[in-house]
Amino acid sequence: MTGSPAAHRPGAGRPARIKDVAAMAGVSLKTVTNVVHERPYVKQETRDRVLAAIAALDYRPSRAGRQLQSGRSNLITLVVPRIDEPYLGGLAHALITAATPRGLRLLIDETSGRVEQELEAANGYPGHGIDGVIFSPFALNPEHLAARSHDVAMVLLGQFLPDSTADYVAIDNVGSAADAVQHLVAQGRRRIGFLGAQPGQPGALGEVRRGGYAAALAASGLRPPAGGIAPGVRFTRESGDAGVQEVLARAPDVDALVCASDLMAIGAVRALQRHGRRVPDDVAVLGWDNIVDGEYVTPSLTTVAPDLPALADLTLDALLRRIDGDRTPGRQYVVPHRLVVRQSTGGS
Repeated sequence: MTGSPAAHRPGAGRPARIKDVAAMAGVSLKTVTNVVHERPYVKQETRDRVLAAIAALDYRPSRAGRQLQSGRSNLITLVVPRIDEPYLGGLAHALITAATPRGLRLLIDETSGRVEQELEAANGYPGHGIDGVIFSPFALNPEHLAARSHDVAMVLLGQFLPDSTADYVAIDNVGSAADAVQHLVAQGRRRIGFLGAQPGQPGALGEVRRGGYAAALAASGLRPPAGGIAPGVRFTRESGDAGVQEVLARAPDVDALVCASDLMAIGAVRALQRHGRRVPDDVAVLGWDNIVDGEYVTPSLTTVAPDLPALADLTLDALLRRIDGDRTPGRQYVVPHRLVVRQSTGGS
């Protein structure tokens, strides 16, 4: 038999506990737990009585208690070098949008490329109750990451790791580079350079895209112009500007630039204009990521656009499988992309 609400209210200043709800509703602690977790095997009359007691006492189950019962916190972390880069900000928004209906809460850790902070992420943030990690590493040794993936639920952005249980989600970087080159060739460009190479890092994003660019040139009977490739440790506006200065010094007759990111492309356009080159009349420019700024700069920027909602869905589904205990070898998931043609390559 249940008593009056006043008889079972907690003391002043103390939040209601599960035993207070059980006492008011006249049921066991396990029955309250079953109602809180919406389990089906509770009679409707009993469920209504427990829900009424929860409302009367303003009972709020603790996160720690739920985690102990389920073994999960439903907290995941997106780990990136910098969150102020437009593409990563857009990706974070897409992940948060996709995480909410899955019952997940997304935290963000900006590492600034610091090894010690990336090590903590690779170890799964021990002691912080994090279920899984979506990781865009910058400084960590790939072999170390691969080893940690066997103990930590992890999905990688930017580079696939063989011999790991970390999944990798990305667009087809080789295929999208081929799309970019084929577009430029169709526009009559023949001396096509590349900004954003990452020599010595064969699996790095810039190198994968540079490889796709070189293969597509070869398929069209062309070669990279001598001196027409510049590195980019970070895909920033500044590195795009610096890359143009390098290329123009070595290959002044370049007539197109494939840039490994939109930020690099925006920096490249500014540098070209500063050197008296008209875009796209003298030099066509394109990038990757379809950041918002690319539509509003002058000239507007041709870009490879990833399907961010699809990327977020694939990433979270893969991470949830890893959280649930899947430790099979890591898989690569390919996200659709499209080429958005704008003024920087002769579009409208």
